[in-house]
Amino acid sequence: MKKVISISIFISFCLIFQTMKAQELKSPDGNLTLKFSIQNGGIPTYALTYKNKDVIKTSKLGLELKDDSDAHTDFSDFSVKPKDNNPSEDKVSLLNGFEITDTKTATFDESWKPVWGETNQIRNHYNELAVTLNQKSTDRHIVIRFRLFDDGLGFRYEFPEQKNLTYFVIKEERTQFAMAGDHKAFWIPGDYDTQEYDYTTSKLSEIRGLMSKAITPNSSQTPFSETGVQTALMMKTDDGLYINLHEAALINYSCMHLNLDDKNMIFESWLTPDAQGYKGYMQAPCHTPWRTVIVSDDARNVLASHITLNLNEPSKIEDTSWIKPVKYIGVWWEMITGKSSWAYTDDVYSVQLGVTDYSKTKPNGKHAANTEHVKAYIDFAALHGFDGVLVEGWNVGWEDWFGKSKDYVFDFVTPYPDFDVKELNAYAKSKGVKIIMHHETSSSVRNYERHIDKAYQFMVDNGYNSVKSGYVGNIIPRGEHHYGQWMVNHYQYAFEKAADYKIMVNAHEAVRPTGVCRTWPNLIGNESARGTEYQAFGGNKPNHVTVLPFTRLIGGPMDYTPGIFQMDVSKYNPGNNSHVNSTLANQLALYVTMYSPLQMAADLPETYNQYLDAFQFIKDVAIDWDESKYLEAEPGEYITVARKAKNSNNWFVGSVCDENGRTSNITFEYLDPAKTYIATIYSDAKDAHYKTNPQAYTIRKVVVTSKSKLSQLCAPAGGYAISITEADKAQTKGLKRL
Repeated sequence: MKKVISISIFISFCLIFQTMKAQELKSPDGNLTLKFSIQNGGIPTYALTYKNKDVIKTSKLGLELKDDSDAHTDFSDFSVKPKDNNPSEDKVSLLNGFEITDTKTATFDESWKPVWGETNQIRNHYNELAVTLNQKSTDRHIVIRFRLFDDGLGFRYEFPEQKNLTYFVIKEERTQFAMAGDHKAFWIPGDYDTQEYDYTTSKLSEIRGLMSKAITPNSSQTPFSETGVQTALMMKTDDGLYINLHEAALINYSCMHLNLDDKNMIFESWLTPDAQGYKGYMQAPCHTPWRTVIVSDDARNVLASHITLNLNEPSKIEDTSWIKPVKYIGVWWEMITGKSSWAYTDDVYSVQLGVTDYSKTKPNGKHAANTEHVKAYIDFAALHGFDGVLVEGWNVGWEDWFGKSKDYVFDFVTPYPDFDVKELNAYAKSKGVKIIMHHETSSSVRNYERHIDKAYQFMVDNGYNSVKSGYVGNIIPRGEHHYGQWMVNHYQYAFEKAADYKIMVNAHEAVRPTGVCRTWPNLIGNESARGTEYQAFGGNKPNHVTVLPFTRLIGGPMDYTPGIFQMDVSKYNPGNNSHVNSTLANQLALYVTMYSPLQMAADLPETYNQYLDAFQFIKDVAIDWDESKYLEAEPGEYITVARKAKNSNNWFVGSVCDENGRTSNITFEYLDPAKTYIATIYSDAKDAHYKTNPQAYTIRKVVVTSKSKLSQLCAPAGGYAISITEADKAQTKGLKRL
């Protein structure tokens, strides 16, 4: 009997030891160390270090679930409320009471080829730890899976099929990211409906005091906390670590924000709610998106990280031959500045499709999407080798769509009387140019879904193979948010449906990307941040483009719409006194520093005709790449990138800086040492300044080799762009060697 009791005590001790001991995982290069453990009360925790420096201090993991006994009639219970400081008493939640029942480790190493991208091959190399946890009181189990790369960590919650956890509702995910100090942060306000904010740079402890100033007006916005911020969140520690928090593979789940406990410097996940205030509806087997932590002591490595893509599944489109990067111009900037109009007439106050007779209205004379004007854009695109022409405002309904919470706004197939679809299709085809469709949904999502098949078929029938979709305004169904689970599923539905019709999608005002473009490469671009259009709405901060690659672009490419050459917006519209906070050379550099396979020359053709020597760089620059080299980088201050064009020996360099200006110093060691090249350098003139002399630039040609060095002045909010091509001796004759 004593022997049996001793064995029982020994087994119990072993189980307790297994439950309490830390599980450790190292990155392939050994620089990152993850520690997972169960704390007192059965609370799952993790911690992360980089070269023995704390990145994430011990942080709690888990999810708070809705109790099935919650009332469904008192809607006041569903409003977004401050989080309970003691959720451990909630017996239905997945927060505590866990023990480890299994651990598995694995190593994975492969290389894969993206359909388009910053490089022609991506290595996916990580060590993995999968911890199976059992909640003894409920007999429910979850798996927390960690993948540790050389440049960071990804982890997620997995819910296997099981009897006691099948259908469940998330009240909140309570993943913590405990910071090791009061870091410098580059942040925008946490908001369920928009990311279209300028970035604020501050200490974490200063977020609360700066929040009211950081929240600027938008057509749809729902900030939720004085210390809530959005991902991707970029930070820098006092001891020189660069840390980025984001998520990957956001599918069938709510977008994650971060809420800061600024007394303890702990971020906690804060999901976007639905109309009832709940955060997610789940059915096992299922899993959450990956939570990501990119870390390095070199800012360039953050820009080079492929963690977000690697944590997504391979392409589900077997034949990707129809998916092509696009360089385009568009009937767009003239409306953004107020020079022209999306609407056909000013005569109507209320539009009802199928009822309003446009033939009885008077054209306003400002409607830009008319047949002859679009032909002029097509001619310009064909002359300069552009792939496409975007046309906004071509379809009926623009007169009374904005801010009306109107369900049936557009049908996406009926053109205005002055827009001849068939004639323009034939004309564009004769010129070797594609017209890019525009679908503004006005956030009436159910209206878009009821028309989407007909709209996509209309595109196929009329020669359109790509669409820019928009989601301006508050979401219908009313009460839903742009970044909630319901809308995340809609965006997914839209580009999966588009793939059936071989259509590429560029979604504006949608949820910020999380690498899903690896799985669905027809998602060729997104806006989902404050783009160039805001330069005509009062301006962006001069350092905006030195922050975006560290934040918004971590999840995927952005349709930023660069290439503005006329910085004084009043030249187009005397009633608009906005100023583009950039030099012309800076605008050229954006084609390299702001990676996208979808790049727009956003200014007007008549303006480009005045600067054809500088416009040459936009014509020449590639939009798909074999290699990318990050030469200089400091978030909020400067970025210099060199990229090798796909299937070519040509290289392009772009460098941008903040309002302080700087001198950039780079080498060309990435060039083939056996070859000689001609570098055409487009740079700020000595007296250039984004406020007073933004169009002052110089162009010079020099001979470069892999041993060359360049010291280049960058004006305030300026930069430079370089086109590098192979050359023989005859071509280099008379040129200065760098």
